[in-house]
Amino acid sequence: MKKDPIADPYIRLNSLYYIIDKHGIKKIFKLNWAQQELYDSMWYCNIVLKARQLGISTFICMLFLDRCLFNSNVSAGIIAHTFDDAKHMFRRVKYAYDNLPADVKGCIKAENDTAQMLNFSNGSSIRIGVSLRSSTFQYLHISEFGKICAKYPDKAEEIMTGALNTVATGQYVFIESTAEGREGPFFEMSKIAQSQKQQEKELTKIDYRFHFFPWHREPGYRLGSCSVNISPEMHDYFISLSSIGINLTDEQKYWYANKCITQKDNMKREYPSTPEECWEMSNEGTYYAKYITNARLEKRICRIPYDPSIPVHTAWDLGFNDSTSIWFFQCIGKEIRLIEYIEGSGESLSHWLGIVQSKPYVYGKHLAPHDIMVHEYTSGMTRQASARKMGMNLIPVTNVDLIPGIDAVRNMLNACWFDEEKCAKGIKALENYKKQWNDRTATWMSQPLHNWASHGSDAFRTLATGIHFITGKRTQAEIDREKLEASKDASGLLPGHFLYQEAVKDPFYGKQNKRHFS
Repeated sequence: MKKDPIADPYIRLNSLYYIIDKHGIKKIFKLNWAQQELYDSMWYCNIVLKARQLGISTFICMLFLDRCLFNSNVSAGIIAHTFDDAKHMFRRVKYAYDNLPADVKGCIKAENDTAQMLNFSNGSSIRIGVSLRSSTFQYLHISEFGKICAKYPDKAEEIMTGALNTVATGQYVFIESTAEGREGPFFEMSKIAQSQKQQEKELTKIDYRFHFFPWHREPGYRLGSCSVNISPEMHDYFISLSSIGINLTDEQKYWYANKCITQKDNMKREYPSTPEECWEMSNEGTYYAKYITNARLEKRICRIPYDPSIPVHTAWDLGFNDSTSIWFFQCIGKEIRLIEYIEGSGESLSHWLGIVQSKPYVYGKHLAPHDIMVHEYTSGMTRQASARKMGMNLIPVTNVDLIPGIDAVRNMLNACWFDEEKCAKGIKALENYKKQWNDRTATWMSQPLHNWASHGSDAFRTLATGIHFITGKRTQAEIDREKLEASKDASGLLPGHFLYQEAVKDPFYGKQNKRHFS
């Protein structure tokens, strides 16, 4: 007996559903190369890192519709980073259902057809949303999860603890996105899945299979000719791809060069050639990511040995709730070499002073934020005085406004070298220091987001705004101030000959003060 074609899900996916393509034309959906590869290699849990406009989300929508129509009591959920995007994806599902052959629609009716859900007569359903916590799904699609992690970290946490826990072991999850920075669940899950793939690890039903679809495999990403000159830097980039087996045609190079004109720094994020490249240029909303990327490209993130003939300086951030971050660095010529970074919370100032003093370094100067001069309620002493009593002189750097301080870091980063291992957490903090996202206006705000990356970045801003204490490019007032501070004893008092000097300029207040008792 001849097999009924409609019983074969692969045939159905390539013949039954209508879509509107990227050119605005109604056509039968047929798997392209990327969709076919995902169909052939999909696992229970799938994480998809991809270039733009390869039709991955459309494929998943058609797959979910097919599974719901031809299987009873199946629930499918679709999550997008905004509700408008979720509705846009749902319209694809609705369009495909509305344009089914009449005999199919007659057998499987949509009993509850709303803007957010399709309930079918066989007990199956498709639902959209931005979190979908209170449901149970056999199929779950999370679209542009990288964007959710970058712009809506609370929503990402809700998806991780809520939506992903609605899918039982052995059911199907598809998480797909372009890259959006080297932090958050999407980055971490992608790196774990990629590592497992490279190790050829046998996956369990709750492990994620890594899928990567680069731009250069898309036949449409070609130009027959191009008036854009290929720069020497881009020429070198194409050579570097060739060295790892990615040999581009002239038409592909023309397309890439032309696309770079509009995409600029976002090109590798939106149209990656390799999985590693995805994370290089994800700079949207970040302050320092592109400078860290440049450091990687220029091999300034590497092994940086400690030079015992050069003093080690430190730059601190003493934040709220005893959060502390400290950079250790050496200045050698015009280079600033970051040799170590430490951070933590819940410990006292004496704890961190002890750690610094236990290091095998010959120290120079210790830079700290200006607020170490504020008296604490508990002791009545400043943090500077407390540190001095424990044998360390913390120099309060000039109080610079936030944005000029960020600019000072930007101006300095190209002279910095980082120890790849000992500064790993600090590098990650700098790379992920970003602006706040405004949901109402859908724009990045000028002020930074206060999160885990803030402390390491604040300590680095201390370094950038206080580096002149080390390089010597200081005002006379700052020199006088440092001299005055160095003369104080462990309790913070000046010796007697300072107390009886007439009209000594006090650099703390910038005015003439009588240094005697009346």
